[in-house]
Amino acid sequence: MILGLDTATSATAVAVASAGLTVERRDDPEPGARPGHASRLLALIEETFAEAGVSWASIDRIAVGVGPGGFTGLRIGIATARALAQARDLPLAGVSSLAALAAGARHDGPIVAVIDARRGEVFAASPGVFEPVALTPAALAERIEPGSMAVGDGAVRFREELERAGTFVPVDHSPSHRVSAAQICRLGADVEPADRDALLPDYRREPDAKPRQQ
Repeated sequence: MILGLDTATSATAVAVASAGLTVERRDDPEPGARPGHASRLLALIEETFAEAGVSWASIDRIAVGVGPGGFTGLRIGIATARALAQARDLPLAGVSSLAALAAGARHDGPIVAVIDARRGEVFAASPGVFEPVALTPAALAERIEPGSMAVGDGAVRFREELERAGTFVPVDHSPSHRVSAAQICRLGADVEPADRDALLPDYRREPDAKPRQQ
C-alpha cells in the first residue's frame, strides 16, 4: 500500500492506495484563503488512515508530489514526506505534480496540465508533447495545439487566454483541475525510490522571497 501526498497547489491532498483500495482526503481552501499545508497535512494523513482502516504497518512506500508549484507548499510537503519515510524506514518516491494532474484528466486529444505559478506565469506540461516549464499564459497559448484540453488552477485562472487559442478548459469546479493524491500513489508505484536527502522540490524558477544582500 502506498501513501501519497501533494502540496504543489493551495490544496493539501493525501491518499492511500493498493490494488483493491483507494481513499483520498483533501483540504481545498476558499479562493484567497491561506493554504493549510502546515496545519492540515498530518491531520489528513490520520483521517485517511482512519477512513481506509489501515495503519503505518500497512504502508510499503511513500510517494510525494515534487512540483513544480508553490515554494512554501512544496517545501512543507516534501520535508514531511522525507521525515515520515525516515521515521518509518520506508522507500520514498518523487512524482511530478503536473504528471499527476494530467493523469487525472480524460480527453481524446493532448492534455496540458497547468498550475498557477503567480507573478503572471504558469507551470505547465503536456505528457508526450513538452516537459514542465514556467512561462506566461500567452506563451503557453502559442505552444499548445488547438483541440487540447487544459486542466489545473492555472487553466482556470487564465481560461480566457487559453480558450482564445482553441484550448478546451473544463468548468471551474471540475475535479479535473485538482492534483489528485490518488494519482500520486498510482504514478509513485512505478517510480524508482530516491535517496531521501536527494529528493528535492522542482521549483522551475527562483522563489518569490530571496535572502537580503548584506
